[in-house]
Parts: sequence; C-alpha cells; structure tokens
Amino acid sequence: MERTCIIIKPDGVKRNLIGEIINRLEGEGLGVRAIKMINAEVETLRKHYAAHIDKHFYKGLEEYLMEGPIIAMVFEGFEAIEKARELTGHTDPSQASKGTVRGDLGEDSIELADREKRSVRNLIHASGTKEEAESEIKLWFKKEEILK
Repeated sequence: MERTCIIIKPDGVKRNLIGEIINRLEGEGLGVRAIKMINAEVETLRKHYAAHIDKHFYKGLEEYLMEGPIIAMVFEGFEAIEKARELTGHTDPSQASKGTVRGDLGEDSIELADREKRSVRNLIHASGTKEEAESEIKLWFKKEEILK
C-alpha cells in the first residue's frame, strides 16, 4: 500500500468541489487516512514548493494558495501516487483530459493566468513521486493525525 498527499486548493474549496474530488479519489480505490482544512502558511508553502521558489511564477502561486483555506489530505491505496496523478490531470486545466479533475472541473488556463500575471487556478495538487509524497505528508501532518 502506498500513500500520497493531495491538496484541494482555495478555488476548489470556494467552488464547493471538496466532496466531488474526494469521491473521485475514493472511486479509484484510494482511502482517506487524514484530512484537514487549514490556512496555508508562507513557511509551509516555501518548504512544499522549495524547487519552485526561484521560478517566475512562485510569488503568484504562494499568493493563490493563501487566498483562502485549503484541504490537505493523505490517501492510501495500491499505486496511490500514480492513480491520484492520473485523476488530477494536466497542470493546465485547458489541456487536461476529460475524466480528470482538472479536465472536468477546471475553468482556468496557463495562457489566461500568464496574461493576467497570476497563478493558474487548477484546483488540486497531488504528489508526483514516492519521495515527494513522504516529504509532503510529513510537512502537512503530524504522525498522530494519520490513521494507520
């Protein structure tokens, strides 16, 4: 069994898509092991997105993720990371396939976000690798917050 970190971003929370997104993940055979609604802090975001801090889009990403509450979750299941990434869809919602969270529910595009000089609102984050998942889970959750 594998674990992954999923974050529903402020636009997903604001648009009342929490249940829809969780249902899709559970529909892939993944089970929730931890969940909490929080306001992201700058320090945590900088650790989470450390690889992107020097990139042109980072400041906008940080601002976007602090616009409102997020839902941080741990899901567990067979090939959880791969299943969650496939279900999440392409980073750019306008390029995401139908059947994915971003493809079906996304309303933004990188092109529009760049024109408006802001971060793309793409609803969800899913860990990309086992190492990322382990690091992100430790960053967002205390050990005792995760069901065994």
